[in-house]
Amino acid sequence: MKRKVNYQKGIISLFGLLLMSLLIVQCTKVGTNASGISRALVNTPDSTIFSPFYDSTIVPLADATPDVNDVIVTKSVLSIIRNNCVSSTCHGGTGVKPYLNSYASVKSMVVPGNPAASQLFQLITTSDLNKAMPPVNYGVDLTVAEKSIIYNWILNGAKEKPAIEDYRPAAIAVISSGCTSGNCHNEATAAGSWGKSGYLGALTTADSITFVFTNQTSGAITNYTQLKDPKLSQVWQAYKDSVRKFYTDTVANASFRIWKTFGTRGPLNTYDDIMLDVFYPKSVRSSANAFSISGVKVNCKGDPLTSTSTLLSRVDSTLVLRQQHAYAPSVPAWATAQQAGMAYSDGGLKSSEVALIKAWYFADPNIPDAWKYGADATGIFKYRKSGNIIVKK
Repeated sequence: MKRKVNYQKGIISLFGLLLMSLLIVQCTKVGTNASGISRALVNTPDSTIFSPFYDSTIVPLADATPDVNDVIVTKSVLSIIRNNCVSSTCHGGTGVKPYLNSYASVKSMVVPGNPAASQLFQLITTSDLNKAMPPVNYGVDLTVAEKSIIYNWILNGAKEKPAIEDYRPAAIAVISSGCTSGNCHNEATAAGSWGKSGYLGALTTADSITFVFTNQTSGAITNYTQLKDPKLSQVWQAYKDSVRKFYTDTVANASFRIWKTFGTRGPLNTYDDIMLDVFYPKSVRSSANAFSISGVKVNCKGDPLTSTSTLLSRVDSTLVLRQQHAYAPSVPAWATAQQAGMAYSDGGLKSSEVALIKAWYFADPNIPDAWKYGADATGIFKYRKSGNIIVKK
């Protein structure tokens, strides 16, 4: 009997040693496979990835009851942490401290503006397998996109609610990538239309290229000419400079009057292009013979605020626009229908992308209040369903 008990104790001791050795291996995470893992984020993360703390963000100046284009839904810092770190046996509130189930607890692990100095970012990117989170033995790691979201969130200030630092790069990327195909809001095509019309003189193959676009619905074929650099940069920048110069004083700067209208949509390739369109919509810049300066007809409107179209109204179908200034009648009227061609026609933008553009538009200090709330601050954007007018808070 005694020999049997000793035998059982020996078996138990053997299993105990085996378990202890497994725990040691698990905790130190050594071995040929584990030692070859690299979790570092090699390249600087894409700053255009929208990186909020919460999955759902109601944009500033949303309607009283947020409409379809008032909410940005996307993967967030909190959902990434919850999916990878917050369980009942880990950092979920009853397991391992620190508990990471609130904004305050997550923020306590970061240095706002400095991802490299933030413990949270160090843990998800370290190749020291004794510190790595999630633990390597879980068999999962955050994706590059998920690590980038956390990086951007910290870099932009680790805020609970997004601000201009978060909205602008993401919104500009949506516009420039979604609306600038070869035959759409494209610099090369717009400037190329001048070349095709002969306004730039003789062009060589070094200056331009021609492509054919076939409409898949109608079968119609259109030939487009595009300018190439350095000609493109010279021509397009000169155009933007002349527009801005002209509108500082349309009489004194009459010689800078807008240079021949182009037949394509206004370019939106860069932030500078987009801001030109905000200040001086293409409908203002391309109204043939709109008014006269000293008897000379000019291919534009003299007042850039006399526009029936804005960048935001061309994106958001939930809004209707009121022209800021009107010569008759004296009180501008509201549009009777939405525009939004850039959302459902040009670029096929998603609701969250439209909401992102709206959030950027009203948050960007470079866009003057006149283009947000009207020259008299009474509002130029109205929600189509509720009738609520957007005014400055």
